[in-house]
Amino acid sequence: MVPSLKKQSMLLLSLKLAVTVGLCLGVAVAELQRLQHPAGDDGSLRVLVVGDWGRKGTHNQSEVAVQMGKTAEEFNPDFIISTGDNFYEDGLTGTDDAAFDESFSNIYTAPSLQKQWYSVLGNHDYRGDALAQLSPVLTQRDNKWFCLKSYILDAEIVEFFFVDTTPFEDKYFNDPGDDTYDWRGVVPREKYLSSLLQNVDSALRESSAKWKIVVGHHTIKSAGQHGNTVELVAKLLPILQANDVDLYINGHDHCLQHISDSDSPLQFLTSGGGSKAWRGDVSWWNPAEMKFYYDGQGFMTLEVTQTEVGFVFYDIVGNVLHKWSITKPTHPTAATL
Repeated sequence: MVPSLKKQSMLLLSLKLAVTVGLCLGVAVAELQRLQHPAGDDGSLRVLVVGDWGRKGTHNQSEVAVQMGKTAEEFNPDFIISTGDNFYEDGLTGTDDAAFDESFSNIYTAPSLQKQWYSVLGNHDYRGDALAQLSPVLTQRDNKWFCLKSYILDAEIVEFFFVDTTPFEDKYFNDPGDDTYDWRGVVPREKYLSSLLQNVDSALRESSAKWKIVVGHHTIKSAGQHGNTVELVAKLLPILQANDVDLYINGHDHCLQHISDSDSPLQFLTSGGGSKAWRGDVSWWNPAEMKFYYDGQGFMTLEVTQTEVGFVFYDIVGNVLHKWSITKPTHPTAATL
């Protein structure tokens, strides 16, 4: 039986409190925090994915939210993933910031969206009080909210590895312009990134899940405005390829996108169409790898079974834009060996 949202939130609240206290005291977390979310009664898992949304309902955020609610009513997701840039332009000012309600609680009001949300931080979130989004105070304000910098979500047949990608980008440190970033818990940067990469590599190698999915805010491969994140291509991508990761899901580019990896079975999925989109902002990409690109608003659904992962991209009025699925054979039983 799936635990109630209230019970899940209490467990998450306890974990977040411990993690937040550790961060505030400057205590390094040796391993990625691990959460559990049960699969459905039939062993499958359904997830809704949206990113780059927090604009107090403007830039069609409210319209996307309405369609998410309609789709979720039929799709019935087990939970929802946010790929970051949760609050524009400069994150939250603190745990009492009204933007939390204006961009989240008051927007995603459909009964079908009152599921647990698992989020990562984007670069815009780091421009405010980044630790505020990790605080249990926000879970008390809205019990469907959950965010950590990096963590593992064990959903039985699939494990999701949420990775804090913002600190990888050199420009945020070397040439931030007029922007100020909240690097508490991140500096010294080299030590933070080294530890994070080691922990992600170790967790992926030790995982026995049938499917492995990594979630981060920044692109690895993208034909959108930001393009490839060269630091992630150099440092994170080899780890994903070496550990047979099935999907890398991100936001950052305000589009919907699917790129296949020529060097591995890895698929790159961008779901960054939660509000403001960049029309016409697309670069040429090898047609053998580019399976789908949409320069508009929308979101994605993901369905996982023992033998198949399928994902669907939707636009702002619920049209199906792109479908794709990956299959894996079940392990043979002793009787068939």
